[in-house]
Amino acid sequence: MKITKKSQALDLIEPSYLASLASLLWIALYYLPVGGALFRLILPLPISLLQLRRGTKVALDGIFVQILLLIILMGPIRGPLFLFPYGMLSFWLGWCWLNNKSWWLSLFSGVLIGASGFLIRVFALSILVGENLWILVTRASYGLIQKFASIIDISWSPSTTFIQLVAIFLVIFQEFVYVLTIHIIAYAVFPRLKSSIPQPPNKISGFVDLRL
Repeated sequence: MKITKKSQALDLIEPSYLASLASLLWIALYYLPVGGALFRLILPLPISLLQLRRGTKVALDGIFVQILLLIILMGPIRGPLFLFPYGMLSFWLGWCWLNNKSWWLSLFSGVLIGASGFLIRVFALSILVGENLWILVTRASYGLIQKFASIIDISWSPSTTFIQLVAIFLVIFQEFVYVLTIHIIAYAVFPRLKSSIPQPPNKISGFVDLRL
């Protein structure tokens, strides 16, 4: 009976604690001018850890609590943006790790979730600020193309379609690096928190061990 009561108490306390932590990270990422890269790397980990420790149902409760907190603190638009992609990604990674799925599945599907969430967030923020924020991505794409053209010393005016394709590639590549880094951090840190994720595939285990 004591074990059951203790487990039930932890099922109530841990979602609140980890959801609050993830909420603070999201607020810090949104408002603080420094530390954005670090906050972004840590952001999906609390809910994923919660799912590993307490299961899928408790993780969903944690996400629900977090969204309520963010709506109260940031409003009904900025708060739920956490879901795209961080909330969805954290839940998916937690589910894959809990069920001992391959890194290939969690990594590449995580990239798709991250890229889709990024596009949704750009669309929502564009409506919020009244400007097309995708232009910023295409400008970065055009700048990269022009820099590459100058390196190989050619004069080239890329088409709009090509610029858009490069922009999409940049988003996908960024998400690949991001999701892979989250895997490496979780692989290194979670065992110290009495949780663990599946072993990396042989093809990238050397790379992961090198980073640790």
